[in-house]
Amino acid sequence: MSKGLEDWCCVLFLNPKKFIMQLLKYGIGIDMAKDKFDVCVSTIDTVQQVKTTATRSFDNTLKGFETFLTWIGKKCTREIPRVFLMEATGIYYEQLAWYLYQKDQQLSVILPNKAKRYKQSLGLKSKNDAIDAQGLSRMTCEQHLRRWHPLSKNIYQLRLLTRQSERLSSFITQFNNQLKAVRLGMYRDKSIEKMMERNILSFKKQKEQLEARIESLITEDELLKERCEQICAIKGVGLLTFAVIVAETNGFALIENQAQLVSYAGYDVVENQSGNHAGRTRISKKGNSHIRRALHMPALNMVTYEQAPFANLYERIYDRSKIKMKGYTAIQKKLLVIMYTLWKKQETYDPKYVNSLAKALENTSPEQLKNKQPNTKAGLHKMNAQQQVEERPLSF
Repeated sequence: MSKGLEDWCCVLFLNPKKFIMQLLKYGIGIDMAKDKFDVCVSTIDTVQQVKTTATRSFDNTLKGFETFLTWIGKKCTREIPRVFLMEATGIYYEQLAWYLYQKDQQLSVILPNKAKRYKQSLGLKSKNDAIDAQGLSRMTCEQHLRRWHPLSKNIYQLRLLTRQSERLSSFITQFNNQLKAVRLGMYRDKSIEKMMERNILSFKKQKEQLEARIESLITEDELLKERCEQICAIKGVGLLTFAVIVAETNGFALIENQAQLVSYAGYDVVENQSGNHAGRTRISKKGNSHIRRALHMPALNMVTYEQAPFANLYERIYDRSKIKMKGYTAIQKKLLVIMYTLWKKQETYDPKYVNSLAKALENTSPEQLKNKQPNTKAGLHKMNAQQQVEERPLSF
């Protein structure tokens, strides 16, 4: 060790007050609620020490947002980055997130389960708004999180319409089941039956109106209209399915690869194996349930109308597992990936694409595969690898 470094270490060890740590950034954790939100400000220095510097609660109103940003300006005086972090708590966070975005603040929004796991890793046994804000503040100090970007106006409206349509479908199913139960009772009341029938008709009418608005919104937007025509060329995928997928993924704006999309939708495979123990392998279902619900019926249609390559995938999985739902789930995953690919490449679905690729390979000599057409061979290897991933055993 050099003498200069030895002297510096001695100074740091004997008189640590002379050594001033350099702060790297402010981490501002925000725990949202309906009427208020709690804030915790922390800092992290060059030796990765996190220190809480201020806490406070504010009203979840426009005036509260203005007071909050003014307070932050007083507490965060150093010329270092300020990073805000909050959970996606229902819709309560949206107004503050939009306000901070308009003020050009660096904001990140994470899923609640991710924040929960992080706070558990810290050993925090208690839970309240102040502790949650402190955990988020520490998290944003220690980690580099992706910056949040809001949905476009049309995508946001599309999400509102599709989710309301989904709720109405649930209401119709519930009332139909209740009506059947009332009619099978020992004593029947015609007035109750008519009341429930009127509710069902009302829900169906509202759903038709919503679907008309969804179609109008997509038609008026040139980009959505073009993408809809390209993706809906897949037999079994309708306008409503397209609308749900686009609305829930924000037009695939933040999706960087297929694996990320599969995980976001909850189709990623979770294995349970250690040593000699071999547990059940299943999909995580820790993702956007609206996407999985929207793809359920199209997957059934693919098998019913024997659409290649989806029906072929279903047959292979069913022959091996004898469980239909595993095949349907694999089709849902494959269909989602194909829709993502068509959107990114701005191409129209061609059902003969896979067959043409295989046929091109059959008509190609080994020398051409080696020298002139490496892309075709690589494409087939990629297709085979993707099929192997899709055919991994799943359980529910």
